[in-house]
Amino acid sequence: MVSPGGKGGTAPESAGVGRLRRLGEWCARHCVLVLVLWLVALGGLQALKASVGGTYSDDFTVSSAQSQQGLQVLGRADPGAAGVSADVVLHSAGRALTSSADEIDSAAGSLRKLPHVLSVQSPLPATPESKPTGALSSNGRTGYLTVRFDTNPTTLDSSYLDGVDSAVEPLRKAGVEVQYGGPLGELARPQADDVRSEGIGFAVAVVVLLVGFGSVLAAGVPLVVALVGVLVGLGCLGLVARAAAFADVAPTLATMIGIGVGIDYALFLLTRHRQTLLDGTDPVRAAGRAVATSGHAVVVSGCTVVVALAGLYASRVSFIGKLGLAAGITVVTAVAGALTLLPALLGLVGGRIDRYRLRTPVAEGGSAGGRIDRYRLRTPVAEGGSAPESADGARAGGGWHRYAQRVERRPWWFLLGGILVVAVLAIPVFSMRLSHIDDGADPPGFTDKKAYDLLSSGFGPGENGPLTVVVDQSAVPGDDRAALAGSVRKALDGTSGTARVTPPEPVGNGDALSATVVPRGGPQDASTTRLFDNLKDEVLPRAVRGYPAHTYVTGTTAAQLDFVQLVSGRLPLIIGVVVALALVIILIVFRGVLVAVKAAVLNLLSIGASYGVLVAVFQWGWGGPALGVSGTVPVESYVPMMMFAIVFGLSMDYEVFLLSRVRAAWERTGDSKGSVAHGLERTARVITCAALIMASVFAAFLLTDNIVVKMMGLGLAVSVLIDATIVRLLLVPAVMTLLGQRAWWLPAWLEGLLPRLEPEGEPEAAPGPGPRGSAGH
Repeated sequence: MVSPGGKGGTAPESAGVGRLRRLGEWCARHCVLVLVLWLVALGGLQALKASVGGTYSDDFTVSSAQSQQGLQVLGRADPGAAGVSADVVLHSAGRALTSSADEIDSAAGSLRKLPHVLSVQSPLPATPESKPTGALSSNGRTGYLTVRFDTNPTTLDSSYLDGVDSAVEPLRKAGVEVQYGGPLGELARPQADDVRSEGIGFAVAVVVLLVGFGSVLAAGVPLVVALVGVLVGLGCLGLVARAAAFADVAPTLATMIGIGVGIDYALFLLTRHRQTLLDGTDPVRAAGRAVATSGHAVVVSGCTVVVALAGLYASRVSFIGKLGLAAGITVVTAVAGALTLLPALLGLVGGRIDRYRLRTPVAEGGSAGGRIDRYRLRTPVAEGGSAPESADGARAGGGWHRYAQRVERRPWWFLLGGILVVAVLAIPVFSMRLSHIDDGADPPGFTDKKAYDLLSSGFGPGENGPLTVVVDQSAVPGDDRAALAGSVRKALDGTSGTARVTPPEPVGNGDALSATVVPRGGPQDASTTRLFDNLKDEVLPRAVRGYPAHTYVTGTTAAQLDFVQLVSGRLPLIIGVVVALALVIILIVFRGVLVAVKAAVLNLLSIGASYGVLVAVFQWGWGGPALGVSGTVPVESYVPMMMFAIVFGLSMDYEVFLLSRVRAAWERTGDSKGSVAHGLERTARVITCAALIMASVFAAFLLTDNIVVKMMGLGLAVSVLIDATIVRLLLVPAVMTLLGQRAWWLPAWLEGLLPRLEPEGEPEAAPGPGPRGSAGH
């Protein structure tokens, strides 16, 4: 490591950096071959995905959850009573459903013959003397068939709906409206079409790149690299999905992250390449140098993002971990594209990168024109000293450099101002409520939304999320079972928050009791969560006290609430793991304890602010309807966990690119404050453009119908904007100025333990005139 204040001599090239340089030069020199290999990989993977690729479905069940154990108890007592239930909702506007009894019986019989169906319960009594099933409204015009499947219907192919449609066709011909609710309705949702969102994101990226850098080719190359990288990544994900189940949002999430980091990484390398070209280097060597320097930072940044995403497996919930894996796949392909496809395109373009321009192209440091003089970092001065002035009396450096000097003069004002903004945005986070968003928030045209509204009108909102109470009485003597059933019934009848309770009855071989509890509120309402907790933790255990019986609350809603509680309980663990991993990486790369702590703390602040925006928009309803959300909704349980890992990883991207320049300058000059100015001068323009592009890509996904994707898109867009503005422009320079040289303090014992990993493979050229062979050449 170069001692602070030392002059740059010839910098030795590490083996890893040498390989990166040779890789970049080889790809630029053999550009046609590299392009052909990428196109072959792209076409082959897309063809394989179309022919043998897997499907995506949501499955919130956790094998260790009490709701799943309750289903197992039901299955042992009566296989037909277990499984996953879904409703086929019926509504007749002009007459009672009893007038269509023959068609209902025919539909029920046809549904029973479908694969994976365990049982079908009709809303009509078997005989006039039979007890009502509770599945027919008081006016007789709305009812529902309860269909139980041996698997979650969302895991089935959409072609399965053809059989369901055929089974209920007689009802539709008789004038009865038929809608699918629950998991069957989710299977019937229209396939997500993200082309519009992706197109808008790319269009905004083109505008930002053209305005920011002026060159048409320089604007197009990063977009091509990002698009090819994400398509290759999605092809890989489709093949992996063949062997493992991924959530419905997995490909959309992978696309969002892949496009965002793909453009970012390509832009960082392209900016360095153009600056090196303007300094007089030939295109092949310039591409090699870009891969050896900024490419090295891309590898470090990509590894940080992947490590943060891998930290999601600490939740020990495969659903969450696989979402991180899906995003990680496109991050890897984005890094591969930046290191190989980008230099190939640069080699193909050669020195014509700025031939087609809308205005004079802007170089890395913000200067415009032809050949750009190297930025001359001010020479070492004592802390608090002033920088030398140029011949015309102006301080060296551009606008960002002058801005950093203003931060130097009043760091406390900038620090407090940034913290105040973040704190105000984070206020709503203290009222965040995690839950599962129910079908009532879906767009009006979706069949599950129509089914939800029909049930709410005919029975009340709670009919959309009934809770099934299960009592395992296999160890209870036969003579005591009637008394046990009476105790359970009395306890359920006295429970507040219920709209309807059915008496507990023996199931199958009699080893289990089952009852249905219909909440007053909808599945996502806080009152339903309170009822679920009360039944599970207080009412049922008290009802079976003194009996060798075990109680469970199961069903679709119960499984979702178990998942919510499991995920929310492990959120602190995920935060701790991701922060610890990122802190270690920053410590290894930048070798400063306070720098690493600063990065972790500031990222926590920006994530807290983005959480607050989510709560205000979706939970409080401040703009949710404008985004296509029906009413107010809670925050989806796994969104904060996913956002934390993704945002923390993406924030490290900008941290690495900014601090790598700051640290390199500090090692050459020993001037900690001037190094901050230099880092901002070199990276502010490209980081700002990259952040605007990434935020635009994320925000474009607000146009999707999936509310979880809307949440992720808004949360990630806000996080990136906060990180690139408040954190990078206010908090980081203020904190680095206040810390001074203490920011780079590292105990001697820790220095010996940490491996060495340079953020950029080659140090920048030393300031001042010197031979071409000096450091960085």
